[in-house]
Amino acid sequence: MEMNLAILLLLSPFVGFLFNVFFGKKVSKGFSGTIGTLTVVVSFLLSVCFFAQLNQNGKAFEFSLFDWIQVGNFKLNFGILLDQLSILWLLFVTGIGSLIHLYSISYMHDDENMHKFFAYLNLFVFFMITLVVGSNLLVMFIGWEGVGLCSYLLIGFWYKNQDYNDAAKKAFIMNRVGDLGLLIGIFILANSFGTLDYISLKTAVSETYIMPAFLSIASLCLFIGATGKSAQIPLYTWLPDAMAGPTPISALIHAATMVTAGVYMVARFHF
Repeated sequence: MEMNLAILLLLSPFVGFLFNVFFGKKVSKGFSGTIGTLTVVVSFLLSVCFFAQLNQNGKAFEFSLFDWIQVGNFKLNFGILLDQLSILWLLFVTGIGSLIHLYSISYMHDDENMHKFFAYLNLFVFFMITLVVGSNLLVMFIGWEGVGLCSYLLIGFWYKNQDYNDAAKKAFIMNRVGDLGLLIGIFILANSFGTLDYISLKTAVSETYIMPAFLSIASLCLFIGATGKSAQIPLYTWLPDAMAGPTPISALIHAATMVTAGVYMVARFHF
């Protein structure tokens, strides 16, 4: 039951994305926006339920959905981890996301591509949830890249203005610089410990001896990824230009969710 609820929490915004892609233009703008908003509200309510359960019994929820990668001794599952950190972040992402979706219904009502806007918004929230609830670095990386793609689509949403297109491209390219650092860090950790699972990595770091230099380089590479995503020096110059997108995008991506992804990742790997 809990596993089904966790999957629903993850996939609900994706259902909103699919609805707006295939049926958004055929229904009224208000209905399109309402469906997009309700799917995020469902995720928020489920996040509150998991938060209440975690508060009650203090035990994290871990679900393995399927075996994903197995190469030699390296094995990785596609899993969901709902612990104190991820549920706290989920409350931010889905709670603030719901309010911004609600505000966007009236803000974007006169835009002819309103259904497309809500499709991108829903897709962004889906990838942000994936980033937060993934039980290992590779699942987090899928969400990491997904929110980068959605930020490109949303910043350049009014694509007829070339300045907005340039701002979207700048954000996309500078994030890729940080993502290269993150990828190198992932490769170093996978090679050193034979796993990318958070819980296994935490145990391996304390029990396995590797040269401190390798651990320092891996940490630095992960931090470069955080620097790009969270617009920290020196990879911060994309953020002021990114305000070219519609106002709800600045509120959702550049104030509440995507720019905190780097902070989440640093907190996740505190060990």
